[in-house]
Amino acid sequence: MNLEAALPADDLAAIRAPFAAAGAVALDVPVIQPLGVLLDLTGEAMRARLFVVQADGGEEACLRPDFTIAIARAHIAQGAAKGRYIYEGKAFRAAPRGSHRAEEFLQIGLEAYGGSRSASADAEVVDLAWRASTAGGRTDLNLQLGDASLFAAFVGALGLNPALAARMVRGGARAASPVASRQRQGDRIAALLAGLPEADACAVLEDLWSLSGIQPVGGRSAAEIVHRLAARSQGAAAALTPAQAKLVETFLAIEGPPRDALASMASVAKAGGADIAAALADWSARLDAFAGMGLPADRMTLSTRFGRAFSYYDGFLFEVRSAALGEDRPVAAGGRYDGLTRRLGAAKATGGAVGCMVRPARAWSKSEPVE
Repeated sequence: MNLEAALPADDLAAIRAPFAAAGAVALDVPVIQPLGVLLDLTGEAMRARLFVVQADGGEEACLRPDFTIAIARAHIAQGAAKGRYIYEGKAFRAAPRGSHRAEEFLQIGLEAYGGSRSASADAEVVDLAWRASTAGGRTDLNLQLGDASLFAAFVGALGLNPALAARMVRGGARAASPVASRQRQGDRIAALLAGLPEADACAVLEDLWSLSGIQPVGGRSAAEIVHRLAARSQGAAAALTPAQAKLVETFLAIEGPPRDALASMASVAKAGGADIAAALADWSARLDAFAGMGLPADRMTLSTRFGRAFSYYDGFLFEVRSAALGEDRPVAAGGRYDGLTRRLGAAKATGGAVGCMVRPARAWSKSEPVE
């Protein structure tokens, strides 16, 4: 396993200090986390980056690749309406093939559940991540901003086929354009199974598993997978009109200084008859809150296409990036995941959920870029 270099104690303490002063309860969570729960929330593609473990006869589990899901599960278990937690510990992700990137690494972060969904709450976590990142001595940092709900609001206002709209939103900005014009390989299987009675479709799927020598990921049954493929087939059968496809492509190409990007979104939405004024007003208030925190507007970029590998984010999200490390190795990251506790089975809604984390080894100015 590739390990990251340890930081000098004084430098680590400086990066940790903003979190220590955040007025939150320190929380430790298990290193071993249930695999099925994580894949349900992040998608099957994440499996390649996980260290999967399984006791003899037990269910599959994995080493935690991140803390958010683990902290959310611990918060639900406590039964509290609100919770504000800080954590510090190791996370684990398999390096891409051919890379020497650290596979065991330190994260420090904050998670807040049951609080408000206000612009000031969002600004607080961005400011926290920014201060922790700059405490490592880097001077080449910038803020990449995005919002999963902006794309959802835009798609929802276009009057699309509901199955297609839902599929585009699930896939996020990164998948929206291909959905409009290309058939994914799995759509052929989805269409085949969707045309069969459920019992027959389950039998066909189980035969495919047997012939291929594979098992369903995360313990899902054949019936559950057939239901998902049926929904996918309905979305694949629909298509955007050329005019709608052009609007989506134009919307997803928007990137630049935040105020300029908001103006461009308003223009594209107006051209398509889509009303996203409320979402844009929320972002304007968020930018005002960022300014109130003293965050540097000249180092911010807002992109409609920006997303993160962890698909439980359902609203505003961000990364602190270093020019030296590149966009695929963020120094810090975070955002809003208001629906996470509900998706994890919480008996009642716990209000807003927002958080951030920093990778101290990446924040440290003396660390070396590693492929």
